[in-house]
Amino acid sequence: MRSRYVLARLLVVTGVWLLAGCVYYNGMYNANRLANSARKAEREGRTFEANNLWGQVATKAESVVVRHPTSKYAERARVLRGIALARMGQCDEALAPLSRISVVTMPTDLTEDALLATGRCQMTLGNVDAADAAFGLVLQSKDADRQREARFQHARLLRQAGRFQEALIALGNDRRPRADHERILALSGAKRLPEALALTDSLMARDDTTRLWDSVTVALDQQDPSAATRLVDRIRRLPKLRRESLARLLLDDGLRLVPTDTARAAKRFREAVAAGASTTAGGTASLELIRLALRRANRPEDLVPVMDTLKRLATWFEASSPEITQLGAILAEVQKAGGSVGLELPQGDLRLFLAAELARDSLRAPLLAESMFRRIVDQWADSPYAPKAILATQQLDSTFVDSARVLLEARYVDSPYLARIRGEDSPAYRQLEDSLGAFAASLVPERPAPRTPRRQVAPPAGRQPQPAAGGSRVPEPQ
Repeated sequence: MRSRYVLARLLVVTGVWLLAGCVYYNGMYNANRLANSARKAEREGRTFEANNLWGQVATKAESVVVRHPTSKYAERARVLRGIALARMGQCDEALAPLSRISVVTMPTDLTEDALLATGRCQMTLGNVDAADAAFGLVLQSKDADRQREARFQHARLLRQAGRFQEALIALGNDRRPRADHERILALSGAKRLPEALALTDSLMARDDTTRLWDSVTVALDQQDPSAATRLVDRIRRLPKLRRESLARLLLDDGLRLVPTDTARAAKRFREAVAAGASTTAGGTASLELIRLALRRANRPEDLVPVMDTLKRLATWFEASSPEITQLGAILAEVQKAGGSVGLELPQGDLRLFLAAELARDSLRAPLLAESMFRRIVDQWADSPYAPKAILATQQLDSTFVDSARVLLEARYVDSPYLARIRGEDSPAYRQLEDSLGAFAASLVPERPAPRTPRRQVAPPAGRQPQPAAGGSRVPEPQ
């Protein structure tokens, strides 16, 4: 009788143990199965589906840890959860469970996956040395896919560190599209531009659309702006490129060219308008053409046609309307203060000085700003702000430096502004600056009530936005 009781208890305990083990096994099995599905979705480019699957992996793995915290397999679940979190971009939360591989023995495949995830997260967080250390531990993996991934990431870090030849060697014979994109950047950085552009042509001939070319262009620009511009000329030939994408591509290239070549920048902006006249990028390109034209303005009267053009742009490009409205308000203020009516306004010297600063800093119209600063000296020679205008003028015109020094020493030697330059403590200087700041604040208009958004209207057929009307004194940069 007693033996049957013991046997019954043993069967019950064994059953409970088996049931618990089955529950644990099913949880871990499902987590691993989902992880494999997530990896497959990533390889096939199904990013959204992969992200969703990794989310399920994290949930399943966490459930195993919570329900069976003392199991010898709980650590595997923790690391798998860390991998899933890393793949979803939640690196701050992922690094702690991923670090368990340093204190617990894990299967090789799980350890190497965790190292790759750690490397990606450390790279995302800007910890380059830690990232490369993690990738380095997988460079000799027996698994071809993990080894190739480690070499690719190692090559990226080498290229970002400026070690371009080493990056090319690390890429080896990896011919995946993203490896070829990385190879283009490394070739460009190594000043092997013909090879970089030849590879670009090869990828485009294969109708390679697996990566966004604009991201490659941005990265290429950081190494060689001229190569980025040549790449844009190749990308624009892609048959499947949408008009919005083409307009944005041309606009971005124009913005890159502005500091070094305004003529080519203006050409790019015109091409962007032609490619997508009714798009947001087209509207921004039209606005940039106006900004380039403002660089050549030298009289307040030159701003009138520009203001008219802005009014038309505001109706054509609703998305850019706030920016257009703000620029129009600045133009109106500068034109009003700098025009003939400005001479009759109270405190005309202060108004003209503030308008000149707006022309210089907000409109980026140096010729116009210089002419307005000079007018203060000519028309308000006794103004306490005349010396400040002279100092501002010589910053805009290097040929005026010697003449400015003679003028300041002859007429304004006692100016608080010169005392400040000499390093003297001048209460009068602070009073002048406070007065100028208070006057500027008094001119700021009340913020208008928000308008009801309107539907964006495309420019009429055959009428592309222009930086100024015919006969304008604001010629487009040549």
